[in-house]
Amino acid sequence: MRHPSLIEFESKLRRLFDSIDHYLEEKYGRKYQLHPSRPARGTTSNSAHDGLFNVGATFTAGFGSKIGRGYIVQIDMVTLDSVPRDIREMIEEEVADQVAEKLGYYFPQRELRVDRDRNVYKIHGDLRLGHI
Repeated sequence: MRHPSLIEFESKLRRLFDSIDHYLEEKYGRKYQLHPSRPARGTTSNSAHDGLFNVGATFTAGFGSKIGRGYIVQIDMVTLDSVPRDIREMIEEEVADQVAEKLGYYFPQRELRVDRDRNVYKIHGDLRLGHI
């Protein structure tokens, strides 16, 4: 059984990433061909399951990390097209900027940041379950 505060925190995080997914779909959705087995944008009830992008985060305890525990930001482009490395990196930076901009809106009572941690971006800071 999961802690109710964790469920609420991750629900807010999901809404944050849904808004970023929408932004990315508007900006890049027509530039690359959608994977043949992936449903078109807006055809499922969850934006993580359709369209070109799946943006989210996975918790990590942070062992071996410079920052420690947090949520690793994940950006999947669901295409068979070759996406140049510099474009992927630009998209990752855009996502990190969007996350940094939106964290205060979705989590106004928390001190959260997004920073590069080796080869990933990570949301870190006040991850306590005591308040959402």
